[in-house]
Amino acid sequence: MLKKYLYLLATDKKKGVIAEVLRIFLFLLSLIYALAIKILSSLRQLASSSLNCKVISVGNITLGGTGKTSLVQMLAGFLKANGHKVAILSRGYARSKTQYAVRKARYEIMGDEPFMLSKNLEDIPVIVNSNRIRAGRQAISGFGVDTVILDDGFQQWSLKKDLNIVTIDSTNPFGNFRLIPRGIMREPISSLKRADIFVLTKTNLNPAGVSAKEFLRKINKKALIVEAVHRPVGFYKLGSARNEMTGLNELSGRKVSLVSGIADPQSFEALINNIGVISALSFRFDDHHRYSRRNLKRIMAESKKQAVSNIVTTEKDAVRFPDIDYQAQGMSCYVLRVDLEVLQHEIFFQRINSIY
Repeated sequence: MLKKYLYLLATDKKKGVIAEVLRIFLFLLSLIYALAIKILSSLRQLASSSLNCKVISVGNITLGGTGKTSLVQMLAGFLKANGHKVAILSRGYARSKTQYAVRKARYEIMGDEPFMLSKNLEDIPVIVNSNRIRAGRQAISGFGVDTVILDDGFQQWSLKKDLNIVTIDSTNPFGNFRLIPRGIMREPISSLKRADIFVLTKTNLNPAGVSAKEFLRKINKKALIVEAVHRPVGFYKLGSARNEMTGLNELSGRKVSLVSGIADPQSFEALINNIGVISALSFRFDDHHRYSRRNLKRIMAESKKQAVSNIVTTEKDAVRFPDIDYQAQGMSCYVLRVDLEVLQHEIFFQRINSIY
């Protein structure tokens, strides 16, 4: 609850006298944060290390879901298809263990996003370690990779990169332009000068993203700017293989309960509504929420009251669902598969290939 309240303050959605007083306090904290970031980034860049392979960073400058993990997945698949040996390096946010983890450890140990990547990219190692330099060396020595992709790597100042890709949510590019905790910016806007490529995501949900593109050109004239969309591909039942999909019309015109514990539930819900599925109920949880059986039983009970027999969730959420026999409960649980597509794909992949 506190985390949610702070986020509402940072995004100016909380109104009232108390909220305004708290925002002044948060602004003062953001000044301290800005100083700390400036000192820390400068020191780490001065003492940065290199890896004996290509390093591609995919990151963002704001809190919230910008589509970076979807881009990492797409990039890894592209590089593998073009003959490269690739590994993904992740910090594994919100995992319960602090030790090194690789490939298919449980999601509690890897974190939900790395675990999802390891399931969807079976032949590509996903290495979880808060120290990306150590993780990179392990990828080279243990798997003989020629390329590592840093998931959420823009703030990894201590590691030299061959390509810095920044994903930006076109529906909310920079919030109120203020730093944490007064806003959602993880670094000052000037840090975008380090980027080589900007990927404006969710442009299908915000056709007016042109202004963000013009703003980015003023900050960084050298960077390539491309647009990307999240395309729903199909549904698969929880527990079945990802490639055992049904079409998007499987649930068309039917009432469903939406369940999400992600940074941007609105985008997920918009995608569902846009393909003709009726979202009768929506259950939103905090990002990286660990679902319990009690959570799911409550969701099923409330769904049945509304004569809803289908639950739909995201791939990231699905890995955190406990094992439940939905059929025995008279319910079905579907996972929406969404792929990220870069619209200007030719120039984008040319830029990727240019580092080799």
